[in-house]
Amino acid sequence: MIRFFRHYIPVSMLLLTLAELVVFYYVSDFVTERYGYGAPRPAPEDLVYRHWFFAAVLALLNSMFGLYDWEWTKGLRSLLIRLFGAFALAAALLWLGGQFLAPLIAVGPSLPVGLLMAALFSVLIRLLFMEWGKTDLFKKRVMVLGTGSRAAKIEEIFAAGDAQGLDIVGYLPLEGSHSYVPHDRLLEAGETLYETAMRYRVEEIVVAIRERRGGGLPMADLLECKLRGLHILDLPAFFERQTGILPLESVNASWMIFSEGFGQGSGRDVVKRLFDLMVSGVFLLACAPIMLTTAVLIRLESRGPVFYTQVRVGEFGKPFTIYKFRSMRTDAEKDGAVWARKNDDRTTRIGRFIRRTRIDELPQILNVFLGHMSFVGPRPERPVFVDDLAAQIPYYHARHSVKPGITGWAQVKFPYGASVEDAMNKLQYDLYYVKNHSLFLDLMILMQTAQVVVLGKGVR
Repeated sequence: MIRFFRHYIPVSMLLLTLAELVVFYYVSDFVTERYGYGAPRPAPEDLVYRHWFFAAVLALLNSMFGLYDWEWTKGLRSLLIRLFGAFALAAALLWLGGQFLAPLIAVGPSLPVGLLMAALFSVLIRLLFMEWGKTDLFKKRVMVLGTGSRAAKIEEIFAAGDAQGLDIVGYLPLEGSHSYVPHDRLLEAGETLYETAMRYRVEEIVVAIRERRGGGLPMADLLECKLRGLHILDLPAFFERQTGILPLESVNASWMIFSEGFGQGSGRDVVKRLFDLMVSGVFLLACAPIMLTTAVLIRLESRGPVFYTQVRVGEFGKPFTIYKFRSMRTDAEKDGAVWARKNDDRTTRIGRFIRRTRIDELPQILNVFLGHMSFVGPRPERPVFVDDLAAQIPYYHARHSVKPGITGWAQVKFPYGASVEDAMNKLQYDLYYVKNHSLFLDLMILMQTAQVVVLGKGVR
């Protein structure tokens, strides 16, 4: 993993992105040389811009279809479906763009040939990438100190294949501790912790011990490992890096106070506000036809208001009124506030479609423009749910230290929540965002939001 602006990115996926950008550039260069430049012939510097524009569009659409995440590695069928969608959309956009951006896009024989070659290279690169991923040659060797319930959570993500880039060699038990991990995953202790680590060629030690006081943690041994060059991580930092969450059972107030992050600042607020104003203004203009059409369809299908307004909890607990397109019947909450359900029978036909495509969220752009919300942040909840959840979930109000968002880290990483347990899981992602939020992370989330919309994930 490599860290950009406090957000972790897998090195392998970063290399994949850079490799494809270079390949796409040279594909564009090759087909242009072979099939012509278009008329009039562009200047050499314009050709460079054209090739990079072609590469950037394809990489952007690949990202929208989740081709720089880990999900595509789960099977060839998933890979081919995503590639087909990305390149079909690229063909349409580049052809349309060629009508208006002739210096940047050549509409002619070079375009379909270039897209076909780029798609074939994408398949080839990813097949090689999948084979490379099966080897342990470039994986970091990790030893887990402890065998309790916390260590078992690491084993769960390792067994599920989510510990990407790591080779977890095993778990080192402490004297008198109970084991919650498979017996064949236990390591034999050496004379010292450092000698044990060297025996298994370990590069990193993850401390997964619940009780650290009263001599429960071998501090002298860990210090020796640290001074000899081994990387030492506690459990929250491990999960933060590998899964993008802060596990509730492993964090406490003192850890949150003294850890890096969880900071606000006027500079960050100004940049975020300018970003929100610029993007919301553009989106309001661009989405006006879709919003007008949606409003007409809602009114034609059922009687009642086009917009649905509701009080939500904003930054620092301040209430505000949120705007959405109405997707349910007007009597949906005649018996009181309830969680949304999967295949909710209270939704209208138009409502099901606009929920699936996230069109029902578009009026929230006005909330962003007015400053009630940000484009990216934790999902705003209703006061009645916030009071209930805060009474049951520790640190729940920490998510209100930033503005709520139309989309967010929890929204793109976890399915729609409809229970206290779901709210606890989503809070772990919200805490990660509150700790590490930056403009770079916001842009990453917006890219993944486009993927969610395109692939229709997490809809209720």
